[in-house]
Amino acid sequence: MGRIKSSLEIALERTESVKSDRGNIGQFEAKQKGKKLANEYLNGTLQSLEKEIKQFAGEEQASLKQGLFDVLVSQITLPGSKDDLKRIESAGQGLATIIGNKGFAEIAGQFVQIMGQYLDEAAQFEGAIKQQYAPRLRQKEAELSSRLGRPVKLDPFQDPEFAALFNQNMNALKANYQAAVDQLREEATQLFGS
Repeated sequence: MGRIKSSLEIALERTESVKSDRGNIGQFEAKQKGKKLANEYLNGTLQSLEKEIKQFAGEEQASLKQGLFDVLVSQITLPGSKDDLKRIESAGQGLATIIGNKGFAEIAGQFVQIMGQYLDEAAQFEGAIKQQYAPRLRQKEAELSSRLGRPVKLDPFQDPEFAALFNQNMNALKANYQAAVDQLREEATQLFGS
């Protein structure tokens, strides 16, 4: 009769062929370190990516750069406010450092200016839409005031009709500028890959 194996013996037999590859572990850790460094760089607590990159060599340096790239390229987006422009500018500078292309630094700088124009245009759109919708909003306020017997002040964003008009116009504006975002991300990806 055969011997009955314990769970431990079976598990050891199954994992016998699995060996830890120190190289893969080092690359994984370097990539994670790159992501952490990118966040520190974006927060302003890390001044120089070049110094950090030079501390690694070979495959680990490539993995570190990949981690940096993944985080920085994700920051190339449409800004929601003027505060986001600084983050986007830092991401562009960091990407230029990783890629090692001075031309990309100029493109990233132009991109920040374009995103500033986007924010200005978005503010103008909002003002124009509010102004255009103001008579309709005052009419709705008057109707509600007469029904309730007291003055009513409406926020235009609470009105579904205004919200639909606003979103339609803003989505068209965003679509125009999203092309610039996509183009810069693609350019960064191509330069990083080469």
